[in-house]
Amino acid sequence: MEGFDNDKYLKLQSEKILERAEKFGDKLYLEFGGKLFDDYHASRVLPGFEPDSKMRMLLEMKDEAEVVLVISAEDIERNKLRGDLGITYDADSLRLIDEFRGLGLSVCGVCITKYNGQRSADAFAKHLESLGVKTYRHYLIPDYPTNLNLIISDDGFGKNDYIETSRRLVVVTAPGPGSGKMAVCLSQLYHELKRGRQAGYAKFETFPIWNLPLKHPVNLAYEAATADLDDINMIDPFHLDAYGEKTVNYNRDVEIFPVLNAMFEKIYGTSPYKSPTDMGVNMAGNCIVDDEICCKASRREILRRFYAATCAEQQGSGKKSEIAKLELLMKGLDLTDEERPVIEKAHEKAELVHGPAVAIELPDGRIVTGKTTSLLGAPSACLLNALKTLAGIKDEITLIAPDVLEPICQLKTEYFKNGNSLLLMDETLIALSICSRSDKNAAASINCLDLLAGCEAHSSVILPQTEIATFKKLGANLTCDATYQTKKLYHQ
Repeated sequence: MEGFDNDKYLKLQSEKILERAEKFGDKLYLEFGGKLFDDYHASRVLPGFEPDSKMRMLLEMKDEAEVVLVISAEDIERNKLRGDLGITYDADSLRLIDEFRGLGLSVCGVCITKYNGQRSADAFAKHLESLGVKTYRHYLIPDYPTNLNLIISDDGFGKNDYIETSRRLVVVTAPGPGSGKMAVCLSQLYHELKRGRQAGYAKFETFPIWNLPLKHPVNLAYEAATADLDDINMIDPFHLDAYGEKTVNYNRDVEIFPVLNAMFEKIYGTSPYKSPTDMGVNMAGNCIVDDEICCKASRREILRRFYAATCAEQQGSGKKSEIAKLELLMKGLDLTDEERPVIEKAHEKAELVHGPAVAIELPDGRIVTGKTTSLLGAPSACLLNALKTLAGIKDEITLIAPDVLEPICQLKTEYFKNGNSLLLMDETLIALSICSRSDKNAAASINCLDLLAGCEAHSSVILPQTEIATFKKLGANLTCDATYQTKKLYHQ
């Protein structure tokens, strides 16, 4: 079931961006918030939203557009990971450049922000340049963003490298939040004016959705997604004062707006905007066609975020403050585990077998479970059970014969010296695909893999990263209890 009209969104959003570009002179710097590729958060809370919607929209304007990729030197220094892909921001920058170029989009360079001589940033810049990618540095400015006299001067923005661009629309994007995209846009406005060119700025972020209520589950799901950043949705007071209309924005944009407005006035003499909402170009709220579906999806997303945060805290990478904020969001919505029945089913199975268990909710609402066997881990067993159910295969039928599984287990332990002989999901799928050449049941099961996209899944224990990655590749929404199967200190 879909709650969002993606085709309508692509049409409306493209039109509004081009309208905004018309209001400015030679160039528009468009700050792209969120993810251009793989926006799975949006697709989860707005069923029907395609993860590549923003990119598809941009491709409709690719003859007029080029891309600047922004990455913070601080994020490079601390090897910050993109949580959904499990890769560092600098590695993701290379991936994004490949994706942009593969689709025919021009990438004019990478801007390293918050630069203060970090050696890791210099090494990354050198690597980019060896690959033929233009690299620019934007420096830390003392007392940014309050010291306007310094910021709007040759010792502030003027010290930054000017990013050479050639097209009317410049999309400024980043691997993740907090990279400094807005500062890059403002720096460019300053440099453009010094070169006698008029340029404008606008912001494209999907969340929060400005024309949905403040406490709408879709907007609260955004708060959940950014709980680690302490983002808070709020009514835009500047928009309310200027137009008498209630709109939703988030604290960082509201807090920075007076300073941003002053920057516009100092650069241009006047500001083109009266509120943070004015700066945005976002038609997502106009494309929700079934609010109930989106509300339900968003409530489940908040619950998933809570489980992810508790696991991260258990693994030493999360924060208690993030969990506390998520608990408040859940309390405000009266949100419990009952929202995702797979949680209870996984717990029931784990209690029954006195060991790890995994549950998957299929598209028709049926829930299948799996436990650890002599050859398969609980995720693999559950996966095979799910595929059999989807393919209409009787439970007693074996999809992969033991004489196929046993040599793989032996290879893992005797030759690879792996202490765990149980087959992981990716190994199980390889074995199943081999069997599908000669077994019609295995073939029927493999053909059902795409039906797992969007399904809810839960594990009674924290799973290894390889298993979590496979669930992601299948498109299933996995959560785990914040507990390990063993009491060991090191967990692979």
